[in-house]
Parts: sequence; structure tokens; C-alpha cells
Amino acid sequence: MAESEAFDFIVVGAGSAGCVLANRLTASGRYRVLLLEAGPNNWHPWLHIPLGFGRLFTDRRYNWCYATEPQPECHNRQVIAPRGKVLGGSSSINGLIYIRGQAEDFNHWRQLGNAGWSFDDVLPYFRKAEDNERGADDFHGAGGLLAVSDLRDRHPLTVAYVEAAVQCGYPRNDDFNGATQEGAGFYQTTMRDGIRASTAAGYLKQARRRPNLEVVSRALATRVRFDGRRATGIDYLVGNDKRSARANVEVIVASGAFNSPQLLQLSGVGPAALLKSHGIDVVADAPGVGAGLNDHISGRIILRCKDTLTLNDAVRNWAGKLWHGSHYLLTRRGYLAIPAVSSACFLRALPTSATPDSQCSISLFSAQTIGGELHPFPGVTGNCVLLRPESRGYVRIKSADPRQAPAINPNYLSTQKDRDTIVAGVSAMRRIFQAPAMARYIAEEIEPGAQCDNDADLLDFIRERGSTTYHPVGTCRMGQDDKAVVDERLRMRGFAGLRVVDASIMPAVVSGNTNAATIMIGEKGADMILEDAKAAVTPTARAA
Repeated sequence: MAESEAFDFIVVGAGSAGCVLANRLTASGRYRVLLLEAGPNNWHPWLHIPLGFGRLFTDRRYNWCYATEPQPECHNRQVIAPRGKVLGGSSSINGLIYIRGQAEDFNHWRQLGNAGWSFDDVLPYFRKAEDNERGADDFHGAGGLLAVSDLRDRHPLTVAYVEAAVQCGYPRNDDFNGATQEGAGFYQTTMRDGIRASTAAGYLKQARRRPNLEVVSRALATRVRFDGRRATGIDYLVGNDKRSARANVEVIVASGAFNSPQLLQLSGVGPAALLKSHGIDVVADAPGVGAGLNDHISGRIILRCKDTLTLNDAVRNWAGKLWHGSHYLLTRRGYLAIPAVSSACFLRALPTSATPDSQCSISLFSAQTIGGELHPFPGVTGNCVLLRPESRGYVRIKSADPRQAPAINPNYLSTQKDRDTIVAGVSAMRRIFQAPAMARYIAEEIEPGAQCDNDADLLDFIRERGSTTYHPVGTCRMGQDDKAVVDERLRMRGFAGLRVVDASIMPAVVSGNTNAATIMIGEKGADMILEDAKAAVTPTARAA
């Protein structure tokens, strides 16, 4: 590619939203698109095998492997903050759970002044994206580019967990993405026939056949170029090779909640004092860029099982690994086809909550550290996610060097309500594991253990062992106030030719996993971009 070749659109980041954009913007053949991705191609087999999320958790080839700043309310620990660095982004390494969030989440976005973002507004885009194996109905779509499937195998422990939750008085729910989220049931996943369905597989693979899409992997964006307040292109690095590209219509930043604000700040758009402290010329004093970081924290408990039913046992030796590997290759079933969590109960831990405030799930394995070696005993993990955290933090560059990680501070558990809710949620989850259907499989609770029998001790345990659920959002927040970064059409406020289209635009994190909502943002963002482009300059592809 020529050093300053021109495109209609430049998309920075080939993640959950970026791959959607690359597909939709090139579909007509009218526009020429450049897609830049800092990571490599997605050829590694573990990127396609569902269980690969654990194998690639600390692999810096495919994962940014970030860590937070020391967290004051978590004993000043640095908490892991992984993000995908590969075609497909985090959709290529995540836990494969398909959850949209609650209708009330999106209605809240609309109530904040973001026209067009109520649940009724975004539901068509969720349905458009889906190829749900259950077929189409009022809440789901069929024929889309994102494969959504039921679990191929219902493990006895996942069935018992649902039964135990019902025994605790929670309703049964066969569709967390249907009329209501509340209750106990089994997850749907982003896989098909036992193979991961990332956006690289669903959206980008199709788009790469088109001559009007140029994909450059291992390309680290270093700066958005401006002519006054109009974005005109991108500077980027491939290795040590400096390159640039021009955008005739728009530059679209889709690098995620950590890297999108980092790129804008490196480009001179962000808090002026921060930029000046690193010798960066200020294009616009935008204090909202990097502010408002909102992430799910979870409390995890570890339990030892009575029988050898878990992944810990299945892969303890080479004979087990060989058998289960062969079983997967032949059938696309078994432990290698499991998601990070299999069944769940969305519940209201606080009596004042109008909708579920906690997402309590079971994982069919256990380890002392996330992504670490599995325990030598049969074990499962209970995961309780604080669904609507009030705590807000920030992302700020530490240097003018784009290769240096930014400062990431989610400010976990900084409000009393967050602390009260997660303690109540973990307590509710412990009761589920103690219910008869589940208790017959459990030998003992290893962490925090029976000695942790009051709220104060439980909170201290969560502070010591709690961690992210990998759902950062909000750092380029959509809104109408002075600190909002983008408007309701995801256009950068005060600029022309520049948008942000990824999870960073969420005004608040959705009540559940964020991949589905980020894909929806990509779908809706693409429609808005194409609508606005009708009045733009003559498309490069057509002119050529």
C-alpha cells in the first residue's frame, strides 16, 4: 500500500465493532475501507476452539495483558485487564457468552438524552446481527452474521446449578435475552458446531473477499491526523515502518474502552493538562476523553467437588488431554467446546433493586489465579458479577509513546452501594451452592471457606480476591452534557469526519456481558455512517 493512499473510511481496530464496520461499510462496493489492527491474524487454532479462552489468557501475541493501577478499595492490588489484540479483538479470546443486557439499560441511555438508543431502537440491530439456532422471533434473529447457539452439552453440574437456584426460590428462565433476564437457566454462546464465532469469523471473513477492503494487521495506530477540527487520516506503525493513510469521508475509532481514548489523547484530543504534561500539542481540550471508565467486578468462590466431574480432572494428565482432544476433533463436543461459564442465575440481591443486580454463574473448573494452572482436585468456580456498578474511573496516557500502556483505573468498589450489592450477590450465590441439588456434588467451599460467615469478612475477601469480568466501557461516553465525547450518532463532539464506534461509547455498562451490545453498536453505527455518507464526497471506490 502506498504511504499516503486514500480511502473513504479508515477503521482503527478490528475487534467486536470494527469487524462489523468493515463488513457493512464495504457491502455495497461503493466505498473503499482500510481496517487497521494492532494484533496479528487469527490463524492460531486456540482462537477457534472454545476452551482456548483459557489457553490465550496470558499470551501477549493475542492479548494486550493490561493491568489496572493499584485499586484503593481492593487492598491496593493491580487487577488484570486483558483485551484482545488480534483480528476479532476480544470476541476472539472471550468466554463466548451471548448476553445483551436488560431493556432498562438501553432505556436509561435514552433517558440521558441519547435519541435512538432505547431498547426498542436497538432491538432491530441485535436481531439483524443474530443467526440464532432457535430461529427468529420477536426478540431474536436468524440469518445474521453472528452465530448464536445453545450449549452442545449440558453438564450434570450445570443442570444441578439451575435446579439449585430454583430450589432457592428463583424462577426458571430459558432465555436471558428474551422478555426478561431474571431467573436461572443456561447461557447461549457465540459459537456454532463447537467452534468459536468471533466477529473475525462471522463478519470479517466474508468482507475480506471484497476488493474494496484493505486489512492491515500488526498495525499500531499512533495518531489521528487533523486539518483544523476535521479528521483527515491516520498515522500508524507496522513494526518500525511509519505509514499514513488519508480518509476522504471519516476516521472511525473502534479500538475499545482502553485504546480508543489512548489514541485520541495521543492525537491531541483529551484533557489539556494531561496532554501538555507529555509534550503533546492540544487539538482540543476534551476532559471527557478517558473519563467515565465503568467495568464489572466479580466475586469468585472456589469449591471442591466430591466426584471427578470437572475440567480439572479431565485434563490432569496427558492421557486425559489426548482423549478429550480427540473427542473434540471428532465430535466438536466435550470440555473443549465449553464456554467460560455454562449456567447462571440473574437475581436481585438487594431488595430495593427493580431488576437483577447480580449475575451468578458456575464454571466447570477452578484455579488459584485467573488463567493459572487448574487445581489438582475436582473443582468448580462460582462467579458473581456486580451488574450495575456506580464506580467510575479513567484511562490516561502515561507517555507520548503509543507502545506504552495507558493508566487504567476502574476505581472498583468505590461506592457503598457497590460494596453492599456485591456482598449480597456473593451471599446469594453461596446459598445456591448450598441448596440440595448442588450440595450433593460439593465436598467443601475452599474460598472463602466456612470461616467467612459475616458480611464484613466477605467484603474483605472480595477486596482481596475479586477481579474484573472484562467488560470495560464508557471512556468515550455518548451523551449531551459537557463531558460527553460523542453525540447520539457517535460523532466526536466538535469535530468533523471523526467517530468512535465501540464499547467506549456506552454511557453505563449493560447488565451482563458486553460483546453482544458492542456488536449491536457496530451494526447501528454502520447504518448511521452510511446514512451520513450519502452527502459526503464522491466515494474513492466508485471514482476508481
